[in-house]
Amino acid sequence: MELRDYWRTLRRRWKMIVACVVLAVGAAGLLTWQTTPLYASSAQLFVSTAPSDAGEAYSGGLFATQRVTSYVDLVDTRKLSEQVATDLGGDLEPAELRAAVSAQVVPETVTLVVTAQDADAVVARDIAQAYAEALIDLIADIETPDGGGQAPIRASIVDNADTTSSPVSPNTPRNLGLALVLGLLVGVGLAVLRELLDTSLTSSDDIAAITDTPILGHINVDTVAIKKQPAQALSEASPWAESFRVLRTNMQYVEVDHDHRTFVVSSSLPAEGKSTTAVNLAITMAMAGQRVALVECDLRRPLIADRLGLDDAVGTTSVLIGRIELDDALQGYADTGLQVLTCGPRPPNPSELLQSHAMAGLISDLRDRFDVVLLDAPPLLPVTDAALLAAQSDGMLVVVRHGKTNQDQLRHALERVEAVDAKAVGVVVNLAPSKKSDRSYSYGYGYGYSYAPKDDKKSGRVRPVKRAAAAGGGDRGGHRA
Repeated sequence: MELRDYWRTLRRRWKMIVACVVLAVGAAGLLTWQTTPLYASSAQLFVSTAPSDAGEAYSGGLFATQRVTSYVDLVDTRKLSEQVATDLGGDLEPAELRAAVSAQVVPETVTLVVTAQDADAVVARDIAQAYAEALIDLIADIETPDGGGQAPIRASIVDNADTTSSPVSPNTPRNLGLALVLGLLVGVGLAVLRELLDTSLTSSDDIAAITDTPILGHINVDTVAIKKQPAQALSEASPWAESFRVLRTNMQYVEVDHDHRTFVVSSSLPAEGKSTTAVNLAITMAMAGQRVALVECDLRRPLIADRLGLDDAVGTTSVLIGRIELDDALQGYADTGLQVLTCGPRPPNPSELLQSHAMAGLISDLRDRFDVVLLDAPPLLPVTDAALLAAQSDGMLVVVRHGKTNQDQLRHALERVEAVDAKAVGVVVNLAPSKKSDRSYSYGYGYGYSYAPKDDKKSGRVRPVKRAAAAGGGDRGGHRA
């Protein structure tokens, strides 16, 4: 991945990154809040010798510097902790004292600092002071010669332990800062990993890596339009309706040598929007003055009748078995001019009916009568019906769902089409993001209509003028970028 790809990944996966940061900071805050505050208190000791002249003072200083580092280890001895426990009245165990106390030498000095930590600031002060006093006695006992006399080195307290008002642990700013950094690192790492493992189709480049079939259009998400009747929604000036007009325009350049064209509309798997795309494309073409027939060929899960509010008592299956003539089975939809052949009674053998000579004759009859025939077929991967229908038509329009259909699914679906010597004439991206982004298909098609006042110089009146503001850029939005 290049630097630009990482930036796109961060923009696409920002919610994951924010979630990781929030979880990390929240967990750190909870742990910090539940942690018992600890207070620290320190006592400072000075280790020195008693030289008789200046020459011995220098050597005595070197001797004291070497010896003071050894006294650090005395703080962790059982003998010293037992003595301190006795001095403090026996309320604390020697093991607890050793865990609560630490010692260190100030670099390049003979100063020894004894620090004690406890949940009570007063107790921490008492422990540090008791340790400092006991350590002085222990040093004197160790350094005094066996025969008696003056010890060559001695320790003294130069700064007594005192109580502190602020706890040293937990360090809230540090904990939250580390959690923020950790959350960012984990979030970015997961986002990049997700991007590398994600094979879903989210850009035109992803589709171009699978097939040379052009992208004829993209249908953005519009939760309001899908709740309306298709004829009403498609007559409005909305980006969603405009996306189908763009698709209709691009379809004019497919198979231009044929006056009467037949296309199969399918997808790799169910729930990718192929029936909705077929219905709205057919209505959009019919509203433009073309003679269009929409045929329900998904005999397993028919949706067109319910979507358009038509009668499903007779339809494709009725015509195929000869129970009714085609003219009697076709139904007009609203005032759009669209003729619809719904499913009819569901058959027990859908594949046999779609492969029959009767189906070939039905397609031929529809081709002669209409300018465009759209066959809403079952998904390609579960069954072979769509591929077989594509072999009898001018090509297939493949619907992919943005962010859900993956590369393998599209590849296998197209292989099934090619296996029957059929071809895919175009790809339609469904449920694409409505906002323009580096990795999306959206170019912001859609025209907003408003009325602005304009002065009428002759009459002195103000009359409305219709405006169309393009929310995107040009006819290129329907083609593969």
